Amino acid sequence: MPTTCALCRRIIPVETIRDPQVVQEHHLRPEERAESPTVMLCRPCHKQLHAVFTNGELREDYDTISALQAADRLQDYLDWIRNTEKLDIQVSTSNRVRKRTG
Repeated sequence: MPTTCALCRRIIPVETIRDPQVVQEHHLRPEERAESPTVMLCRPCHKQLHAVFTNGELREDYDTISALQAADRLQDYLDWIRNTEKLDIQVSTSNRVRKRTG
């Protein structure tokens, strides 16, 4: 059965799910795993979230799918990813995130 990414809403075809990392569990409240709700995301979306947000930002401001989908920082990415079949992308942590976590 295909899986739908909770963030971008792309349907991940069943034939790609053989790769155990194509769909990943994301804790909506990072660093609070025991009590954090989780959602299933495609690998690109999971990578993108952790590249553009600190764990603190995710925990405090973006701890729901609707908040993530509305985030200004993700709009260009979501517009792009929804129109591709890519399940692996290159991401780099933004300088803003590096400065806030480092």
